[in-house]
Amino acid sequence: MQATDQTNEFANGEKTMAEMAGNEFLAFTLGKEEYGIDILKVQEIRGYETVTRIANAPEFVKGVINLRGIIVPIVDMRIKFKLGEPTYDQFTVVIILNIGGRIVGMVVDSVSDVIILNVAQIKPAPEMGTAFNADFLIGLGTLEERMLILIDIDKLMSSAEMGLIDKIAA
Repeated sequence: MQATDQTNEFANGEKTMAEMAGNEFLAFTLGKEEYGIDILKVQEIRGYETVTRIANAPEFVKGVINLRGIIVPIVDMRIKFKLGEPTYDQFTVVIILNIGGRIVGMVVDSVSDVIILNVAQIKPAPEMGTAFNADFLIGLGTLEERMLILIDIDKLMSSAEMGLIDKIAA
């Protein structure tokens, strides 16, 4: 597949459209919006379970769980993105991520499927006042009537405000 002129303006050159072409994204929902993250960062998907709270942790860090002997911080993305009060039901899941060798859990409302997007289906995200910093966006993925907000989960989880993972070497 050939790269287009759009490649240069894509996500500050961090991940070009050509690099993202044919990538698989795990689709999940937060509120009424559908998001996508690189499937290669996903270690497993689990049902939501009670977490152990950590004193003085940021509000979006729900706590930690013991995952087969590994203590895993759990981040509630609905709180992180200021998308209203989270509710925990039978559809609520925790996506266990492996980012830069660190394991982190991410609470989302539900997971739907895995989507393969080609370069023509990924558009740069428009600059506007979104619920979170546009630096964490790869772009918008379109598949028929669906639109996914594609998140650069590496950048988000390693950001200073999250404080969960050391900066990932480029």
